[in-house]
This record gives sequence, structure tokens and C-alpha cells, in this order.
Amino acid sequence: MNLADQSPIREGELIAAVDLGSNSFHLVVARVEHGEPRVIDRLRDSVRLAAGLRADGSLDAAHRARAMTCLARFGQRIAGIPSARVRAVATNTVRRLASPQTFLSAAEAALGHPVEVVSGREEGRLIFLGVAHGLPASREPRLVIDVGGGSTEFIIGRGLAPLHTESVQAGCIASTLHFFPGGKLTRKRWQRARMELGVLLQQFAEDYREAGWQEAYGSSGSAKAIGAVVEAMGLSDDGITPAALAAVREALLAQGQIASLRLPGLAEERAPVIAGAVAIFESAFEVLGITHMRVCESSMREGLLWDLLGRAGGSDPRTASIDALASRYGVDRAQARRVESTALQLFDQVARAWQLDGEAREWLSWAARVHEIGLAIAHSQHHHHGAYILRHADLAGFSRQEQQLLAAIVESHRRKPDKAVFTALPQRYRRLARHITALLRLAVLFRRGRRAESLPPLKLTATSRRLRLSLPRSWLEQHPLTEADLEQEHAPMAELGLTLDVQRT
Repeated sequence: MNLADQSPIREGELIAAVDLGSNSFHLVVARVEHGEPRVIDRLRDSVRLAAGLRADGSLDAAHRARAMTCLARFGQRIAGIPSARVRAVATNTVRRLASPQTFLSAAEAALGHPVEVVSGREEGRLIFLGVAHGLPASREPRLVIDVGGGSTEFIIGRGLAPLHTESVQAGCIASTLHFFPGGKLTRKRWQRARMELGVLLQQFAEDYREAGWQEAYGSSGSAKAIGAVVEAMGLSDDGITPAALAAVREALLAQGQIASLRLPGLAEERAPVIAGAVAIFESAFEVLGITHMRVCESSMREGLLWDLLGRAGGSDPRTASIDALASRYGVDRAQARRVESTALQLFDQVARAWQLDGEAREWLSWAARVHEIGLAIAHSQHHHHGAYILRHADLAGFSRQEQQLLAAIVESHRRKPDKAVFTALPQRYRRLARHITALLRLAVLFRRGRRAESLPPLKLTATSRRLRLSLPRSWLEQHPLTEADLEQEHAPMAELGLTLDVQRT
């Protein structure tokens, strides 16, 4: 998420979502009407990013150029929309790049807006959010399957909330290339695909069958393409069934070659990847026991729009994720609240000087709530343990870059900060991370006693490279440990690019 002002999005304003998928890139532009996104424009380009991913994790030049050309077109369309009202996310293929930041920097320059990378589970949450908003309200559990270019997400949820989310490394492009090299379709190859995909899905199949669902839905272009073929072949006029999938499979095998593939209802651009998609769905139907699946028009980009509105409107899933994580790891809530309160008190005094907005205040609040999460592993080096947890945990609502930001703050809240931790962050987060870390360090210092004691008036002023803290001389004389800690804080603050001046009044 960008760091622009997080004021509520107003009626009539434009918002946009960009989905850098492994098969297609999508742009959706919507106008906010009665608190809901009403789509007014869509752009789509079949970039096939997954087809350009090499074994060493690099991306070939042709697919990279195609991606940048597409994003430049998208960027022109949304050039007048502030970044605070745009969410752009990249998925499986970018997750698998050996050097994703190189691609992301170029992508952000082409689009003109920040691009986040989301985990498979976060992708699933956004998919379900979009699908749920596109369907009639229901209290019954639903299963959603989204076959993308590089991965497939399986989500069981109720209402607007996902309950179970799994992401597997099997998408329509990856599976087609892997199981049908050279574009040759044979029964032996299909049987191998079904077997390997079945083994992959068995990892969570029992849990999903036990959880159960009332209705199954397929989202994304793969489900729509198969649904169109099923209907055009007269196999079903109400969704997809196992028998319909079997008939499509036989039609594919009868033609034998992907290069010359022609099926009723199949768009020409979908022909190169349809075999992998059908194999995934057929395996899913068999392993999960699905008897009927409808096709849903909504998917992740609609979920991004709703998530954007939720963040701006005060219903941010990231806060719930932080609180759940703190509970899971047994964080001392009373101490976390004391640190958070002190940190926010300091924040409010320097926010204007440092040009920190409401979003920055949230980052400080979240970091304070989980800054001691690493104690669940060990006291020694607990800031490093906490950072590891934050980098690798499944945190609903957070992109990978956002988790890196949070981890950098927590890792640097004690001992000597490592400059490399901040350098590794996207450029737009580096200044924020240093400033939030400085405020958290001071708050932790003042709350070292871990008890509910009154602090003296803390007066903090700031310039771009200096913090000036004023404290009563008499209070410091009565708290020699705090005075010593402040004296030792000069060097760590210098690592953050700041000079700390302590004035005794």
C-alpha cells in the first residue's frame, strides 16, 4: 500500500485495481457510488508472464517487455487517479522471480503507481472477497477455485470471510508446459497430469472435505473459458460437471495438438493454456468430490477494490491480523499497550515535521503491538526472531513488501540497527521505516520497567535529521537507568540517520 493520506474515499471518486497475473494483466477502474465500487472501465492483456519464467528464476526479455508495454498502457488510463486510490498487486510468477525487486521497480515506473507482491494465501483472501461480493448474500459455506497462470487457489469461506485458503504451484500455463511439452496431447500424458495434480491436492483434500461447502464456484479466465466451451458443446447450461469436464478432455485428446486446437466456444487466445486448466479442474473435482460448479464473473481485482474501500473506511484486515498474531504468540498485551501509547504520543508531536500521515501512525501501532513477538522463541536476539516471524507468517491484508517493512521495524527496535535491513526495502518505505523505528525505540526505552508508571511530560521535536527530546532534570536524576539508556541511544540513532539531542529542563 502506498503512503499517501488515508482519508476516507469519497462518493464519486475513482478507484482502480491492477492485477499482474501469471497469465493475464487486468485493470479495473470503478467509481464509488453509495459506498460501493461501480466498474466503469476494464482493460486486459494476455501477457503470459509465467511462460517467460526461466528455471533460474529470471524472466526472458520478450515477456518482460510485453509486461512493461501493458503496464504503460494501464498507467496512461489511471494517470489522473492518486496512488492512494490505486492497488496494484503481482502474484505467483513475480513471487517466484529470483530478483523480484528488479522487475517491480520497472513495473512501478511503467505503471506510475506502487506494485505489491501478495502471498498465495493473501491472493486467495482477495479472490474470495471479490467473488463473495459478486454473489447473492448467503450464510452457507462456499468453495471457490481460481486457476491462474502459475498457481491455483482453493478457498472455503462464509459470507465475506475466508475460512480455509490453500495455494498450489499449478496453473494453466505452468501445467500445460509441464505436462504437455511440445503441445502434444496424449492419454498417457493426461493420466500423468491427473496423477501428479491429484497428489498435490491430496495435501489438503481431507481437511476441505471435512469442512464442507454448499456451493462451488470457479473464478478467473480459466473457469470462464471452460464454462464457455461446456455451454457451446451443449454439455450443460448451468455450470460445470464432472461429465462435462470428461467430455472436454476427450475433445482435447481427439485433436492431439495444442497448436491446431479448435473447440466450440474457445477463444483463440485461451487455446494454448486450456489443457492445463482442464486437467487441474478435473483433478480437483475428483479429489475434492465436486459434483457441480458454477462460474463467477468476479475475482481478485474486484476483491482489491473492496479491500481498498475497507482500508480507507476503517475496516482494515491488517489490524485484525496483527492482533491475532499477538495472541497466537502470547505477546504481553499490557506491555505492548504501554509501548504503543507512548510511541503514539511521540508520533503525534513529530508527525507534521516528518510529514507522517495516518497510515504511518498505523504502522507504528502495529509494530508496537508485536515488537516482542520473538520472545515466544527466545529472549536472546528476540528482535531477530520476531522479524523472521513477521517476514514469513501468513498475515491477511499484508503484501510481502508490507511484511518486510513491519519486520524491519521490529528487527531494528533494539540493539544496533542494520542499515542493510532498510536498504533492502522498496525505496518508498525506507524513510518511513527509519522514522517509525526511532519512535518505537524511544517508547520501548521509556517502558523498560514493564509496569504502569506515570511518565513525565515527553516533549519531542524533529527536523529531517534530528530529534530533540526534552525531559525534566529531576526526573532523570531519579531514573538513572533511563538516563544511561538515552545516552547509549546516540549511536543506534545515528545508524538511522538521526542525531538525538536530550535536553534536561
